[in-house]
Amino acid sequence: MRPSRSAPVRLRTIARQPSPDGGFLASPARNLIVGLIYMAMVMAVATACYVGVGWSLGDALYMVIITVYTVGFNEVHPIDTVLLRTITLSTIVMGCTGVIFLTGALVQFITLNQIDQIVGLKRMNNQIDKLSGHVIICGFGRIGVMLAQELDAGGANFVVLDQEDAKVEQARGLGYLCIQADATDEAALRSAGVGRARTLATVLPNDAANVFITLSGRSLNPELEIIARGEASSTESKLLQAGANKVVQPTHIGAERIAELILYRHTANQIRGTETMRNFEKTLIMLGLDMDVVTAAPDSSAIGQTIAELEHEGGGAFFIVQLNRRDGAVISQPEPGTRIGPGDGLVLIGRTLGDRRLFEPPARK
Repeated sequence: MRPSRSAPVRLRTIARQPSPDGGFLASPARNLIVGLIYMAMVMAVATACYVGVGWSLGDALYMVIITVYTVGFNEVHPIDTVLLRTITLSTIVMGCTGVIFLTGALVQFITLNQIDQIVGLKRMNNQIDKLSGHVIICGFGRIGVMLAQELDAGGANFVVLDQEDAKVEQARGLGYLCIQADATDEAALRSAGVGRARTLATVLPNDAANVFITLSGRSLNPELEIIARGEASSTESKLLQAGANKVVQPTHIGAERIAELILYRHTANQIRGTETMRNFEKTLIMLGLDMDVVTAAPDSSAIGQTIAELEHEGGGAFFIVQLNRRDGAVISQPEPGTRIGPGDGLVLIGRTLGDRRLFEPPARK
């Protein structure tokens, strides 16, 4: 039996809530924006005042900048009238106050963001340490993203391992628990809780890395279910020897899906073409089952056998719920005595649909 799963654990970004009195600590980003707007207004008004008393725009702007930022250079023109002294004093008081506020807001913004990152990483690590019976996804590329989305939709707990900054940011932005590390490093697998995990899915586009991760995962947890991605056809045997329980080849799956659409258009659309059936497939996965369409090769051992004989030979690993004749006839809930013909398609539901040897031609010697 599969271990029971608790509610999925996800890393959430906790937004800072403004305090009821709207104090300085309410929102660092808002304070920074307010400070910038205030300084722009003070400088614009002061510059306009200097221009109003007859200064050029360049001289006025220069005077405002060295006054606001307290550089201490000599005045552009003598400050020898009451009006000029009033403008200058007002610029000093209001400008320096604004600079102090803006500096404080900037320091607060940077500091609190760094604290948020540290606290967020600590919170994430604590959540990972509490996980048990979860899934570890090595690689957050195209397949890794789709796998994470499906696991999240199915309510499974999982941890993503990837070493690229952009992919880590993407995973955390989606609310997933993610560790930035090289999945080929055993320390990274330990930090992801490989000893307590139920399944390890290594879906990197590099076959050598997938083989190495499979070896490491099997040595760290002999009971771990390992599902590995293989690109080259010759990699499948290496991954199985390294300890993988199942090997998934995306190009193979794509070709089978295209052939399924060509040979059994009606059934293929019925099985995977509607939201209801997709939800049904997710329910089967939750129960530890899978659904697939296989084709009986002309030279396979399935030819000539009955539905009951095939199910018996499969050892109860699957049962046949629909038969698609080569001529296009569709038989739902076929009788146990119905015989299989060359090129017939069978809709299977079971536990170990990855073993297709009954429906494949014998290996050539």
